[in-house]
Amino acid sequence: MTTELFEQPESRVRRLKGVVIRFAGDSGDGMQLTGDRFGAQAAEAGNDVATLPDFPAEIRAPAGTVGGVSSYQLHVADHDITTPGDQPDVLVAMNPAALKATLKDLRPGGVLIVDSGAFNVRSLEKAGYDSDPLTDGSLGNYIVHAVDLTGLAVGATDGLGLKRKDAARTKNMFALGLVSWMFNQGTDSTVAYLEKRFAKKPPEILAGNLAALKAGVNYGDTTEAFAVSYEVKPAALPPGTYRHMRGNKAIAFGLVAAAHQAGMPLFLGAYPITPATDVLHELSKLTSHDVRHFQAEDEIAAIGAAIGGSFAGMLGVTVTSGPGMALKSEAIGLAISLELPLVIVNVQRGGPSTGLPTKTEQSDLLQALYGRHGEAPLPVLAAQSPADCFDAAFEAAQIALERRTPVILLSDSYIANGSEPWKVPAVEELPELGIEFATAPNAVGKDGKPAFHPYARDPRTLARPLAIPGTPGLEHRIGGLEKADGSGELSHDADNHDLMVRTRQNKVDGVKVPKLEVDDPSGAPGFGARVLVVGWGSTYGPIGAACRLVRDQGLAIAQAHLRYLNPLPANLAAVLSSYDTVLVPEMNLGQLSGLLRMQCGVETVGYTQTRGLPFRAVELAAVFTRLVHGADLGDTEITSEDIKAAGGASTLGISELGRSELGSDSEAGK
Repeated sequence: MTTELFEQPESRVRRLKGVVIRFAGDSGDGMQLTGDRFGAQAAEAGNDVATLPDFPAEIRAPAGTVGGVSSYQLHVADHDITTPGDQPDVLVAMNPAALKATLKDLRPGGVLIVDSGAFNVRSLEKAGYDSDPLTDGSLGNYIVHAVDLTGLAVGATDGLGLKRKDAARTKNMFALGLVSWMFNQGTDSTVAYLEKRFAKKPPEILAGNLAALKAGVNYGDTTEAFAVSYEVKPAALPPGTYRHMRGNKAIAFGLVAAAHQAGMPLFLGAYPITPATDVLHELSKLTSHDVRHFQAEDEIAAIGAAIGGSFAGMLGVTVTSGPGMALKSEAIGLAISLELPLVIVNVQRGGPSTGLPTKTEQSDLLQALYGRHGEAPLPVLAAQSPADCFDAAFEAAQIALERRTPVILLSDSYIANGSEPWKVPAVEELPELGIEFATAPNAVGKDGKPAFHPYARDPRTLARPLAIPGTPGLEHRIGGLEKADGSGELSHDADNHDLMVRTRQNKVDGVKVPKLEVDDPSGAPGFGARVLVVGWGSTYGPIGAACRLVRDQGLAIAQAHLRYLNPLPANLAAVLSSYDTVLVPEMNLGQLSGLLRMQCGVETVGYTQTRGLPFRAVELAAVFTRLVHGADLGDTEITSEDIKAAGGASTLGISELGRSELGSDSEAGK
């Protein structure tokens, strides 16, 4: 958490380096929309933004219960950030259940805005409260603004023709307007968004939401409850055109960009599954960019169709999550045997079985590496942030097309639903990926006539030629049975099978993997820090933020992050051997840690969690600090004292402005 304060005593506007805000409410309160719009406004203002949507897996938990709480957390800053923040500085709770579920995360002394209109006997009972927290003194550690968001929203929409229920639903826009005023954000982009979103709805729906949004802004501006507002200046990002980008959308864009650069259509075969479904949604909107999509009846049919698309000369893609990967495993083996380019996106969620569909985890790594029968190797990559999903998807497609092999791209729920500014690349910056399809025979048959050998190989990449079905003279047979090298005829020859197995392995091993780079301001591997933190996937942000905290204490620590999980970088073992301690934080029980021990022969220290949530940077910083000081992690839990020592509690929060300024006029804060 890097929230800091710049005092400007004479002004009602106070400048902050950054702030963490969470909107929380019932699943029907529109918290995801509210948070997404606030993030978009912040990105439009030039802030760096990182987000963390969190919502229940149940389709509809009972309204007003803790199990049905949906939230959206944002970290908005005037500098480069990598995480959505550990603890909110500001919490907006739309009902007692939201307060009950999220108050524990609010920073002590933080600002709490509650919809007092939702606090009644019935809702308090449903949330499990024995007394009203707005009056029983239990919120004394926070700056509380109890505002009747629902009542004020209904009042703002009076006379617009909305039914009472629809009018009450605009409370999220009132809250957005209020928080937008609080942080000096313009709402023009949200107005434009609402006009588009509700264009086909009855006009009173749009009018009501706009009225509530404006009323929220005016309330903040006119009420005496808010003595000051805050401002987060734009971040110094590299020049360019930016979009507020979610991970799943970035994957879709990356795949489309790759297909464009390859000069071929993209074919998606997919079966809806949380949290991967948004990739299907996004690609289905891009048919004007030569995207063909097919929503199959199940996961097996989905990948089967994608394989067919690849055979027909398109960039075949399928997207899924953990349970879907299990169902696709046989077909992945088929694609490996056919040696066809195919991108398989696995947006991981908590498992096993259907597990935690809306929560994040990194527990499909070993499944991606080994979850198939027979010797069935394929390249495995992992995206590390929402914006990085574009590059990772493009890279996965590039390898698949070059090597004629399926490639697994690992993402997870955290980065799939999270968002951050994304610098839109120029098309001319992207490499060409074109495939030269076979158009003529490439061999001589036993009868001495020209023939097509579908398993002849490019000596550089070991890729086989691809021929569009129906090309005269290039007719050939494919299938799951072993083929003879070169001719592609069915073969049960023992030596040929051994050759084909090794050839497919060599093809994957030959993927060009960049050397692993180490981020260590104190020196090169072996000459700087003695502790190296190695991660993969979405832990990039929390690990990076934790390393900054540790370095701020004057301690040396090195960070390296793996994009390629198969094959691994050639210099990996040498890099790891240069450090006294190699720490591997993972959102599983140590899958990469074990892999590194097996592949590189080095001892590793694992730090793992499977809580369905990303790591907190301050917690990791406490772990890193302990290791840098030479302590053993052992079985001792990281305590609040460890976190404080690591710098996690030393940053200034918004509450440092003083309770006298923000809290004196609040209803529950009196």
